[in-house]
Amino acid sequence: MNKESMLTDLIARDLKIIFCGINPGLKSASDGHHFSGRSNRFWKVLHQAGFTPDEIEALKDAGILDYGYGLTTAVSRATSRADELSGIEFDNSIDAFKAKMNHFKPKCIAFLGKAAYLAFTRKKQISWGPQEEDFCGAMVWILPNPSGLNRGFSLNDLVKHYRELYQAMS
Repeated sequence: MNKESMLTDLIARDLKIIFCGINPGLKSASDGHHFSGRSNRFWKVLHQAGFTPDEIEALKDAGILDYGYGLTTAVSRATSRADELSGIEFDNSIDAFKAKMNHFKPKCIAFLGKAAYLAFTRKKQISWGPQEEDFCGAMVWILPNPSGLNRGFSLNDLVKHYRELYQAMS
């Protein structure tokens, strides 16, 4: 399979939030739908945190735009695990990512996991939740990655973190 993502951004101008995954999983890239891996908890968490009235199916991921939210990734190359990406891949992605954010002007960028934001900002350490500085004019929020590989966060933990963002933006 071609490792270059077949995953298209779901994005529009002036969205409330663009959720930014680290990179596509192999299944998502193969399917062409965000967070389609069986163990990924993104759609369930998004619904339970209050962002959507119903749980969106990965095959109907474009429906997220109807709620004022979008989806993108920091790095386009699909991998089975995000830790397979190199620092160079993040470095090579930052200019295109910034151009995209400057063009689409979301109110908030929610990075799913710390890896991309750390790489993009060269910070050594960040906390979960809202960040002090904006990024391309957008508020920044760091959320735990909903991947099933992220065993450090239970479903309830994820919902709690995502709900804080939902409440802050409501």
